[in-house]
Amino acid sequence: MEIPLLNDIVIIFVLSIAILFICHKLRVPAIVGFLLAGILAGPYGLGLVKAVHEVELLAEVGIVLLLFTIGIELSLEKLLQIKKSVLMGGSIQVLLTFLITSVIARQLGQPIGNSIFIGFLISLSSTAIVLKLIQERAEVDSPHGRTVLGILIFQDIIIVPMILITPLLAGATGDAGGSVIVLIAKGIGIIGLVIVSAKWIVPQVLYQISRTRSQELFILSIVVICLAVAWITSSAGLSLALGAFLAGLIISESEYSHQALGSILPFRDVFTSFFFVSIGMLLDVGFLFRHPGTIILIALGILVIKSIIAGIATVLLGFPFRTSILVGLALSQVGEFSFILSKTGVEHGLLSGNIYQMFLSFSVLTMAATPFIITLAPRVVDIILRLPLPKRLISGFYPVPDIKVDVIKDHLIIIGFGINGRNVARAARLSGIPYAIIEMNPETVRSEQARGEPIFYGDSTQEVILQHANIKDARIVVTAINDPAATRRITEIIRRLNKKVHLIVRTRYLQEMRPLYELGANEVIPEEFETSVEIFTRVLCKYLIPREEIERLVAEIRSDGYEMLRSFYKKSLSVSELKLQIPDIEISSLKVAEKSPLVGKSIAEINLRKKFGVTVLAIRRNSQILSNPHANTQFFSNDTLVVLGLPEKIANLMGFIKS
Repeated sequence: MEIPLLNDIVIIFVLSIAILFICHKLRVPAIVGFLLAGILAGPYGLGLVKAVHEVELLAEVGIVLLLFTIGIELSLEKLLQIKKSVLMGGSIQVLLTFLITSVIARQLGQPIGNSIFIGFLISLSSTAIVLKLIQERAEVDSPHGRTVLGILIFQDIIIVPMILITPLLAGATGDAGGSVIVLIAKGIGIIGLVIVSAKWIVPQVLYQISRTRSQELFILSIVVICLAVAWITSSAGLSLALGAFLAGLIISESEYSHQALGSILPFRDVFTSFFFVSIGMLLDVGFLFRHPGTIILIALGILVIKSIIAGIATVLLGFPFRTSILVGLALSQVGEFSFILSKTGVEHGLLSGNIYQMFLSFSVLTMAATPFIITLAPRVVDIILRLPLPKRLISGFYPVPDIKVDVIKDHLIIIGFGINGRNVARAARLSGIPYAIIEMNPETVRSEQARGEPIFYGDSTQEVILQHANIKDARIVVTAINDPAATRRITEIIRRLNKKVHLIVRTRYLQEMRPLYELGANEVIPEEFETSVEIFTRVLCKYLIPREEIERLVAEIRSDGYEMLRSFYKKSLSVSELKLQIPDIEISSLKVAEKSPLVGKSIAEINLRKKFGVTVLAIRRNSQILSNPHANTQFFSNDTLVVLGLPEKIANLMGFIKS
């Protein structure tokens, strides 16, 4: 049975892959590639996609997942830190943009209602495009990144009263005041639900689910939380995207936020691609070619006006001029919520045929230009700051509190907190080495966090988990888990994310050594061989073989990849070959201390055989072994004496040497 939507999805993906490959070669942003794919596949292009409405629904899911991941990465604490950008910056930007564009539309002959509605449309920027680009550039925690996020959050909220007012602009009657009051009441209730869920309900639910160690159950639970909160807000008259953002904030307060983010990212990337493709499908290329000058001129005007207004709003927040320019350029486009709002306007006659197509055309152009604008923004800033501007404007009119983001660097990452992981962490703590621990057992994470350990829940086979541990700035990574397949996957990801980090991998089995080295591990510690090393180390210690000799032998074994143990035989040049088995007689090694009575005296002078009843078989001095030394041989500090005698006689000599 043929499924039309499936055919269209395949067409979209195949076309997107081809265009994105070309864009990658030409170094064109991926977003532009998706827009081009939508233009070609859409009804105004080649007409390859028939189920346009279904694709738009998938695009809405993409927006929901995008806002959900943004909420997870933000957290309520960070949201409170940028509350000034949300309330003050967002309101100034939206109000000024609305007033200026409404006046311009009115001057161009549009009715008052239509002019106000156009002001609504132009005042909104693209959350999907801007935040995706900022995330890719790792600028979310920068001053301009936080300001952009705050203003976009305000825009996502203000879209709700805009939708309520739109019917009134068209002349429809209704109890708008009552609707707004009810909406505010519902909003307060939802905020209360978010706070309660974030603090008590969701963390406990995710704790119980994570204890099952079921990846499928965990992912389904995360998706249900996202969609459930989005559905609640939608039922209350708010947007799905706002609900998804609040759902992300709820999860961000739990210790499972990073694992949730890693689980949802693949779905987000797939569905957001539908959003960009669906935007491209809206563009009538024929209309664009018939009015190129007008459309390009309007698009440029919007980019300039919105950049200036958003920049002014940022200046009024007290930020330096550099931050203001970056924020202004980032928010210069028309947003995706403008398309949602425009459909309401079309239904009520506020946007007719040509005007609607004009709006779609210049909006898509501003979106397509955004990746290039954000990429070029730092260069534009450098050029503008060369101008003779007032110092007060450059530095900011008043100081803005700096939001510090603690980032651990040059640290040790420990993957797995079993016996090996605990010992490594203990050694790092005692040595003052900064470290972070990644663990999949939620009970261990909760108990160790209570003790102050820098540990968090997450599956290290997901890149986002390693990135949260700041893998790119780590010095050493120790992988100490029992899953061979996961260990190989982790090794491959770590080496791809950080070429320089020193990676030590623990494995149980010999056959895992070669694959792990090939994947990029610097050292592989096989558990079965380390056990045998420990056993023969203790045996040699019982025979009083010098510790230096034992350590040299162990180092030799490890340096050749345990080949000595694999071949079961290797000729040794060490004193440990002396294995004389004579009843009641022992061969022992004694170290001559720096202040020992033996130093500077010969064997004949000390007369060890007569006084202590022991015979000196050999003297190890540095890297040389003096076997059967003669009577005139002198003792030096740090010499190792290999002596033969009864255990009690050797013990007496040991006391004399150390006296």
